Amino acid sequence: MQDTKEVQTEFKPKILAFCCNWCAYAGADLAGVSRFQMPTDVRVIRVMCSGRVPPELIIRALANGLDGVMILGCHPGECHYSEGNYLTRRRAHVLKRLLSYIGIEPERFQLRWVSAAEGAKFSAVVKETTDKITALGPNRWVDKR
Repeated sequence: MQDTKEVQTEFKPKILAFCCNWCAYAGADLAGVSRFQMPTDVRVIRVMCSGRVPPELIIRALANGLDGVMILGCHPGECHYSEGNYLTRRRAHVLKRLLSYIGIEPERFQLRWVSAAEGAKFSAVVKETTDKITALGPNRWVDKR
């Protein structure tokens, strides 16, 4: 009889972060330059404004196997394009309800405000989101076409 050991691998979530060029991306850069410790499970995509991320893109990312998606933008009232973060905030509220309706845990999507001077906050948000997604486990809602 052969003795087999089950090797358990720790779940490492795949998380995508859309970061506003003017604030959150600069905050991410400050976090890196300041050498703040944070998980490496997040991939960052720079967008000119958080308002330029359509909800369909978030649903498509989750449907294609990502475990979580974040949008990080300027604080309300500080958008370089006047109202982009207000648009994002309204979309996020509707998107969370839609995610719940279609069977995806709404916690897999996070919207946070991070300014260019908040490198420590960027690090904390990444850690907090990674912990939440890890607790949820792998995304089981994947488009099976």
